[in-house]
Amino acid sequence: MSEALLRRPAEEIYSAELEALAKGDDRPRPTNWKLSPQAVATYLLGGDAADGTPISAKYVGSRRLIETAIATLATDRALLLLGLPGTAKSWVSEHLATAISGSSQRLIQCTAGTDENQIRYGWNYALLLAKGPSPGALVKTPLVRAMEEGTLLRLEELTRMGSEVQDTLITVLSEKTLPVPELDIAINAERGFNIVATANNRDKGVNDLSSALKRRFNVVVLPSPGTLEEETQIVVKRVNEIGNNLRLPAIQPADKELARIVVLFREIRGGKTLNGKIKLKTSTGTLSTAEAISVGVSAWAEAAHFGNGRIDANALAANIVGAVVKDPVQDGVALSEYLETVLRTRDGWSDLYEAIREVV
Repeated sequence: MSEALLRRPAEEIYSAELEALAKGDDRPRPTNWKLSPQAVATYLLGGDAADGTPISAKYVGSRRLIETAIATLATDRALLLLGLPGTAKSWVSEHLATAISGSSQRLIQCTAGTDENQIRYGWNYALLLAKGPSPGALVKTPLVRAMEEGTLLRLEELTRMGSEVQDTLITVLSEKTLPVPELDIAINAERGFNIVATANNRDKGVNDLSSALKRRFNVVVLPSPGTLEEETQIVVKRVNEIGNNLRLPAIQPADKELARIVVLFREIRGGKTLNGKIKLKTSTGTLSTAEAISVGVSAWAEAAHFGNGRIDANALAANIVGAVVKDPVQDGVALSEYLETVLRTRDGWSDLYEAIREVV
């Protein structure tokens, strides 16, 4: 693929790692899987291939959760990755599909406007009018192609779809077949087919899954990073990866400044300082790990193009305010309280206090 792509798919970025894992992978593989379950776990969690090739960690967190997710996809049950915004659900989904099926791009983005035709199949209306219903007039969706080829299908933000549209998946998940009554046929799934869906359990406009659909998913809840150190490690790693992929101008190492973003976000979303001594108002936003990463990347771009090549308080300030203040009234009060009760007197943070005060 072209190097000019803004975001290359995971299977291209990590092609060398995938190739090294596949070459040394002599363990049993489920039908149509590119790697064995153990090699898939190594790809996601990091380690070494059989020939010594280092495998970078794509997910920092519980090994048991990842192993449960992989084992689920090796059965006939679909997988639902559930969690708060910013807990890497889409990221894990993408890399599971990459390692198992060799492609992360068989994807349906679920929205309030998604209808049954976008899930099941559609029709080429020119052919339909000219010749009537026929296999040639059938427009295949990613679901149909995944069933025919025995690969994974990704469903992003499953609960964004209307409940009646969600339930079109029940027959596929239970019977592994998709009836096409217009042609009096059914599309049957090849071995290797499965679905990995993601859902946000704290968003507005969410449609609850029916009990019938819930029963057909094995749910794995991805938690927020448990410790400050773990979250900081994730933010630093992803900011560096994204910044390099975007080819932002090089800057000085920014680990300490990125750690300050994590501390600030954890304290405001938790409603108290890390030592538990001061209670704080929370914001209406999630202030997730993903948002901390976004602030870090934006600060990098600002520092590189308009600053001195170093992420400092000035580069962070406006980006932090933009992430925290979603509701100008409630979030403005929460941020102001945090500035005056925490940052103003915290050793080594006066520069960030002054910079944010200038913005707000």
